[in-house]
Amino acid sequence: MKAKLGMSPIAWWNDDLPELSDDVSLEECLRQSRGAGFTGMEQGRRFPSNPEEMLPILRAADVTLCGGWFSGTLVNEELAANKDRIAPMIELFKAVNAPCIVYGEVGRSIQGDRSKPLATKPRLSDDEMKAYARRVTEFGEWCASQGMPLSYHHHMAAVVETEPELDAFMRNSGAGIPLLLDAGHLAFAGGDVLRAIDNHHARINHVHVKDIRKPVVDGLDRSRQSFLDAVALGAFTVPGDGSLDFGAIVKRFADYGYEGWFVVEAEQDPRKAPPQKMAEIGHAELMRVMTAAGYTVETEGFPKG
Repeated sequence: MKAKLGMSPIAWWNDDLPELSDDVSLEECLRQSRGAGFTGMEQGRRFPSNPEEMLPILRAADVTLCGGWFSGTLVNEELAANKDRIAPMIELFKAVNAPCIVYGEVGRSIQGDRSKPLATKPRLSDDEMKAYARRVTEFGEWCASQGMPLSYHHHMAAVVETEPELDAFMRNSGAGIPLLLDAGHLAFAGGDVLRAIDNHHARINHVHVKDIRKPVVDGLDRSRQSFLDAVALGAFTVPGDGSLDFGAIVKRFADYGYEGWFVVEAEQDPRKAPPQKMAEIGHAELMRVMTAAGYTVETEGFPKG
């Protein structure tokens, strides 16, 4: 089985908390990540928005674009508005041969609002979830018909956060909307990562290997503290530096024959957790558990020729 290892630039530049950002260029971010061994990078705010600019940067860094976040609003906006906003991203991602676009629901979400405690996250009724899941499926089918699959990202402080919410979304949506399984977000929400893989492996097309610091997560006052407060306190980190058993998690993916990207997405304060050092720790741990699970980790970055 083959796997690819990528990173998210959120370790270097945090879009929601700009104070948790290194003052480094895109080129330096890519150099540090590639130096640690990662062959892919998800899109971040310092990436150019056209292939003519992006491709030479990726080629020089020997890195491929392995995904990127789209802020979806299908829970409270029409399909047409989301299609209009994602269309340029689809064309860009096709041009640079990215594997998928990560759909993150921001409609009604409190993930970017530091004034909103975790306990006030939005919740959908059964009927609302059914309608939402159908709408996201239709959107995913349309994106795929345009040549770019989506990957649905369950997320803290959003409408699909907990394991029961994820189960309900998956039950009411269809194969037209694949799933991004994020170990850290699911564990933060109190879910069982291995059970979620068991239940939804057939639809998983992208994986975020985010770790958590359980003492930080368990110590939160969710009636008072926000998602961004948790990030600033160090709730997330890279595999090998946190509380999750990635040996067991990766083995479970291997058991179901998952092949594809495992992306380290671990937002934290770069002054306390230097991104290059964190990248090296995360890569070493992933190589250890990937090898034990029987994966061959691909080492090619930007395609040659």
